[in-house]
Amino acid sequence: MSVPEVHGFVHDKFAAVRDAFAANLASGADIGASFAATIDGEPVADLWGGHRDEHKTKPWEKDTIVNVYSTTKTMCALTALLCADQGLIDFKAPVATYWPEFAQNGKDKVTVGHLMSHSAGVPGWEKKVTVEDIYDWNKAVGLLAEQEPWWEPGTVSGYHALTQGYLVGEVVRRVKGKSLGTVFRDEIARPLDADFHIGLPASEDARVGDLIPPTASLATAASSDVAKRTFNNPVMTALEPRTRAWRAAEIPAAGGIGNARSVALVQSILANDGTVRGQRFMSKEGARKALEPQVEGTDLILGAPIKFGLGYGLPGDMLPVPHPNTIFWGGWGGSLIVVDYDAKMTMAYVPNRMVGTTTGDSRVAGMMFGMFAGLGG
Repeated sequence: MSVPEVHGFVHDKFAAVRDAFAANLASGADIGASFAATIDGEPVADLWGGHRDEHKTKPWEKDTIVNVYSTTKTMCALTALLCADQGLIDFKAPVATYWPEFAQNGKDKVTVGHLMSHSAGVPGWEKKVTVEDIYDWNKAVGLLAEQEPWWEPGTVSGYHALTQGYLVGEVVRRVKGKSLGTVFRDEIARPLDADFHIGLPASEDARVGDLIPPTASLATAASSDVAKRTFNNPVMTALEPRTRAWRAAEIPAAGGIGNARSVALVQSILANDGTVRGQRFMSKEGARKALEPQVEGTDLILGAPIKFGLGYGLPGDMLPVPHPNTIFWGGWGGSLIVVDYDAKMTMAYVPNRMVGTTTGDSRVAGMMFGMFAGLGG
């Protein structure tokens, strides 16, 4: 069997990254994937290879894009950070300041920071919903506004797997007068010429690769009661991103579509303290707010110790990294973004063969180690 070809480039001092990427394709750990990294906002690695379908009939091209699930949350968080830097959102303010209906049933003291750190107590829908219901923005956010929190907000995190995007997105919609996907497109992606979409136009469908679902669904893998309530309503199969309905809908916690190049480029706004390629998107202080710790402990849904900043995970057991001023998050199936303020570096990995994890997986380890080792060279 021929070894899949690796396309793209990597700076010489990060050659180990290409070796690790190629090894994943050669072993079958990856069917198709992309990896990219930036330093000072400029690309130092941009790799892609393999196939964008399970049957290996379509090559993964330079402009192939796929659904990245919860890596989308970092785009949602970045949009909220942008609004905060514009003076439109105060993360310490009650959500009801911007969205009065949210104050129902004991949520009057839930802050925007609680939404950003998965500690609002609204990780799922109380009423039964279908996948089709989450395509209806007004219905999805209306139901969340009505229900009671499942625990005392702010005391502990419980991963808001789908709901975080609706919750943060509705705050953004209230302060900007337009959807989060529109704000992201107009004020972040388009100025950067970044190929990442929260709500994909039908004109781009031909470039989208198929995700290859994991063997176990999130619902079957759920261990705690709160996790079962979250992941069973609705049950996701990972085949949804193959549909036009999913791609068209704005699902800011899970529906983003892009590749490693676009993920790394967009998040370089934070790594470079708000300015990329001569364009200032936010202040240095605004870009660094993501580092502010919000909640720490064993997450009620992930069942693992995690420290959350504003919209991102902070370094710890889940992602041990050498630099303290680092933020990260990953998506169901294996995608990952790491933003290292100290090195002014981003690195992103986007595969199509999914594994059961919700927050990234070990396939990216060799590439990460290659980047950090190369920084010292």
